[in-house]
Amino acid sequence: MMVDEVMNEVTSVAPPRRVLLVSAGASHSVALLSGNVVCSWGRGEDGQLGHGDSGDRLLPTRLSALDGKDIVSLKCGADHTIACSDSGREVYSWGWGDFGRLGHGDYSDLLIPHPIRSFQSLRIKQIACGDSHCLAVTMENEVLSWGRNQNGQLGLGTTEDAPLPQKIQTFQGVPIKMVAAGAEHSAAITEDGDSYGWGWGRYGNLGLGDRNDRLIPVKVTVDGEKMAMVACGWRHTISVSSSGRIYTHGWGKYGQLGHGDFEDYLVPHKIQALSAHFISQVAGGWRHSMALTSSGLLFGWGWNKCGQIGVGDNCDRSSPMQVNFPHEEKIVQISCGWRHNIAVTECENVYSWGRGANGQLGHGETVDRNVPVIIEALSVNGSCGQHIESSKAHPVSGKSSVSLSEIFAVVPDEAAKGQASNPDRGDKLDASVPESDVN
Repeated sequence: MMVDEVMNEVTSVAPPRRVLLVSAGASHSVALLSGNVVCSWGRGEDGQLGHGDSGDRLLPTRLSALDGKDIVSLKCGADHTIACSDSGREVYSWGWGDFGRLGHGDYSDLLIPHPIRSFQSLRIKQIACGDSHCLAVTMENEVLSWGRNQNGQLGLGTTEDAPLPQKIQTFQGVPIKMVAAGAEHSAAITEDGDSYGWGWGRYGNLGLGDRNDRLIPVKVTVDGEKMAMVACGWRHTISVSSSGRIYTHGWGKYGQLGHGDFEDYLVPHKIQALSAHFISQVAGGWRHSMALTSSGLLFGWGWNKCGQIGVGDNCDRSSPMQVNFPHEEKIVQISCGWRHNIAVTECENVYSWGRGANGQLGHGETVDRNVPVIIEALSVNGSCGQHIESSKAHPVSGKSSVSLSEIFAVVPDEAAKGQASNPDRGDKLDASVPESDVN
């Protein structure tokens, strides 16, 4: 073979794709790769993977329905997913449609991505997905919400669900920097550093000093500090000040607040154990929390039954524990699902750990991991050469013929005792029973 031919072969090899964004839901995961490639994997029972069916995927699988859509943002709800295009004017949603969480004006499940028509004339800056509701911030500083609203988590002054995006009037004229959504509560940070909470407040997760619900956003006092970012766990809230200090409040039964105890906190309380670190990113899971420092160190705490803290065992932690990675790789991005996590490193590798029962870890298996394990298909150092599975969407509308929400209908305040024995319904019961304590 001539030298020129060899050089042509070498230069024709496509460079490895970089993972730009990751997001984790209740039992599924998504990633945005360079070259405008979107992948999803894990539980697909409600169509949340977007592949046109309800099957699980154990490996990252290309979501071909979004090819060529210039996606720049991805967010997982518990059992649904939302993607935004480059212009911010195209917002797609798919998955479980109960309570109107997909924003299409109905309660249908969608097995492939569909554009939300209400956003076609708007430019979207940020979207947050909770269990059954969503929030969006526009470039024009309007905040919209939709989905389930039984505790006022939409901030509209009512407890009626909203299957179409609605403006939160409290924020008219208030420049919002970011929003966050939990199971039944919401939070926001303004450009001026003010913090707001609303929705279900029974565990103090609104940070307002009591256990009352709020139907509209109410300002939170955070130790006199200006806040820079916020994240919600299922029933707790994590915020970071402009000085890099981290505060938590809400449900603390499993140590998810990081204060060295298992108590609820009704107002934001600084995590003293992380005072020496500047926190650059935070994420909340079902009963655990993660914090990333500006130096690339990752800390986790809270419920650890599935190994989601990532420290090599399954013991709960009430104080932050450092999560170690091979070769001391620095972390640049973290996302918490309900019981699993995904992290991206500075070296462009992707790791996951925690619950793996539905393949949400992306390792091609259905086992839990209590330390970070590389996702071969998405990592520069992966041994399989970044081979990403392909999956064509079903060539129909993407709507299920029978509403999955009818199949799994659960009375929200009914005790779940004995019902979670069905492994196929465990996650949905967790989402639908606010008063329960399902393990």
